[in-house]
Amino acid sequence: LTVVSLVGVNGTGKTTTAAKLAHRIKADGGSPILAACDTFRAAAIEQLNLWGTRLDIPVVSSKYGADPASIAHDAASSALGKGNDYLFIDTAGRLHTKHNLMRELEKLHRVIGDKVDGAPHETLLVIDASTGMNALNQAREFNKSVPLTGLVITKLDGTAKGGVVIGIVNEFDIPVRYIGIGERIDDLRPFDAEQFAESLLN
Repeated sequence: LTVVSLVGVNGTGKTTTAAKLAHRIKADGGSPILAACDTFRAAAIEQLNLWGTRLDIPVVSSKYGADPASIAHDAASSALGKGNDYLFIDTAGRLHTKHNLMRELEKLHRVIGDKVDGAPHETLLVIDASTGMNALNQAREFNKSVPLTGLVITKLDGTAKGGVVIGIVNEFDIPVRYIGIGERIDDLRPFDAEQFAESLLN
């Protein structure tokens, strides 16, 4: 079982990205499962369950205000029991300056690591391409709490070019895994560095 945790501030598209990643795995013949661990935003639970129904991918969720670490634990138990090969965890969007919420994220990662050896195997920071230099501060704070392994850059369909990504990659030596270029389920693409550089220069 490979566990992927999606982290970041509110509004970057974590929930949709989790669904899109699960869809990619399923399309490649894998068996994904989703965990709705954003229990601060009631709509996030509904949104992920809706995606799960639409894509025929199981979602483990609870009620608004439930303990996110407990949901992650239950999702891992379900994945291990049913033989799923990927678990995508949609975590609560949080301001990187909110100490108590960052501690909760650390707890979730500890719990999932106790349940599945080496988990989470990927911690992807989801960044809105239009954020600008504040994205670098977000990366610094999240990386202190839960070491990042990669980036997903969303909303590259607008006028934003996402140039701040270069600073993040240079500082943390982590790759950009995917870019989001739209709302459709197939609008998540593997990152192409050459194409990205050309778009910045043009």
